[in-house]
Amino acid sequence: MIDRALIRLNNLAVKGRRTRVKPEEVLLIVPSCLQAAACKQNVVGGLGECRRCGRCKVGPMLDLGERCGVRVVTVKGGRLAVQLARKPGVKAIVVAACEKELRSGIIACLPKAVMAIPNTRPNGPCVETDVDLAEVERAIRWLTRTSR
Repeated sequence: MIDRALIRLNNLAVKGRRTRVKPEEVLLIVPSCLQAAACKQNVVGGLGECRRCGRCKVGPMLDLGERCGVRVVTVKGGRLAVQLARKPGVKAIVVAACEKELRSGIIACLPKAVMAIPNTRPNGPCVETDVDLAEVERAIRWLTRTSR
């Protein structure tokens, strides 16, 4: 409950700062747990491995990244996500993850703008999670001030 409130407050603060960046300055971080459990492709090793079969949200997230012109990475934990987000060319981050990871990631990435989208866990934690793609797209479009 507290994590969700912190995430909402963070997203409001980012909007209040009126952050605006170029699409190439946005990093879209996707958790590896979005991948279908039965999938044999190693998307953590590289998103080029994704076959975009439609059984999970990794393919649609890649499509969204291409459509919006942002870089997409898949990570298997918060530490790697923070490392990637701290790189100099990254000015804003859109990230989908569980509340606990989002909370610690937001704090670790300050003062960079982080738009955080909590994922849902219909099969329990870290297994075939889900995320609202429309919410992710709204966050990217807001940061870049682009329309469809």
